[in-house]
Amino acid sequence: MRPNDRALDELRNVSFETGANAYAEGSCLVKFGGTHVLCTASIDAGIPRWLKGKGRGWVTAEYGMLPRSTHTRNSREAARGKQSGRTIEISRLIGRSLRAVIDLERLGERQIIIDCDVMQADGGTRTASISGGWVALWLACETLVKSGELTENPVFANMAAVSCGIVDGTCRLDLEYTEDSAAQADANFVLTDVGGIIEVQASAEDTPFSADEMAELTRLAVTGIKELCAMQQAAIKG
Repeated sequence: MRPNDRALDELRNVSFETGANAYAEGSCLVKFGGTHVLCTASIDAGIPRWLKGKGRGWVTAEYGMLPRSTHTRNSREAARGKQSGRTIEISRLIGRSLRAVIDLERLGERQIIIDCDVMQADGGTRTASISGGWVALWLACETLVKSGELTENPVFANMAAVSCGIVDGTCRLDLEYTEDSAAQADANFVLTDVGGIIEVQASAEDTPFSADEMAELTRLAVTGIKELCAMQQAAIKG
């Protein structure tokens, strides 16, 4: 049996709470079971130097785990003087994923910065960050529409992310930490609501897995992401 008696194709209890930050142009507190991430989207008139004068904007992301997001306290990376390779890799993944579903020319010469702060970690922090980050990004763009700075929201597709893995020989959707730490293989899928592939990260932990198992992980991810996108739509519509 899985933790919390979940079926193999069942998501954890998921929620998207919008307006979680009073000051950000877009914000979302996303919860995937015991994983809780605060995602904020900030609109910045400044853009990277290499984009100036090109008539298009930019979306970037920063990811971090709060010191007591896990069972033991971790020191802040700022106190150590540098970010870990994991933090940089996940920040880049979030940024790439979100840029895949926004028309940067329609956004205009402005930058949107997505901050994803992990308040509590129980597996799947990067996928929760991407899913909550999409909500925050859409809401921030909608403020530009409402203010008259844009005529339409430049976010053109609904997307989310979810983890899958092989644990005890079974393919499972949305792994929590006890499963992830024991997985023979794990994968992170970033997909649109219609199954369009943005990014897939998959690796075996000890022995190779088969193409049929990869196909089953993909099937689980497509099913889960459709559910997540429906929840996102409900959240942004209030």
